[in-house]
Amino acid sequence: MRILNLTQHDATPEQIEAGVIEPSDKDKQRIKELLTFNEIEDSIRMIARAEDLRTIAARYMEGQALYVMIGGAPFFMSTLQTVITKMPRMYACYAFSTRDSIEKDGKKISVFKHKGFYYV
Repeated sequence: MRILNLTQHDATPEQIEAGVIEPSDKDKQRIKELLTFNEIEDSIRMIARAEDLRTIAARYMEGQALYVMIGGAPFFMSTLQTVITKMPRMYACYAFSTRDSIEKDGKKISVFKHKGFYYV
């Protein structure tokens, strides 16, 4: 299964092992821009952002079904999920991870461990 990383963050090694692919550097930069909100936007503009993200994702379909790992501002995820899943054979998913506490150099730090995906 192919899963396109449509988040601002790089996929973890565990996610890549599970089938996550990274977009090109140019697309990643545009994804970051579209997922960054510096002011409150109306629903029309949020839908336009989501449609732009879907257009980027569609380039990675290569004639096959594609899962799209989404994440970002909570107020935007329902819009993005709805727009993504309106495209035939494009599906949204969210990464699931746990926060583990480890000791490093005598200090406790939190690390996130990828455990799987929540498919919607």
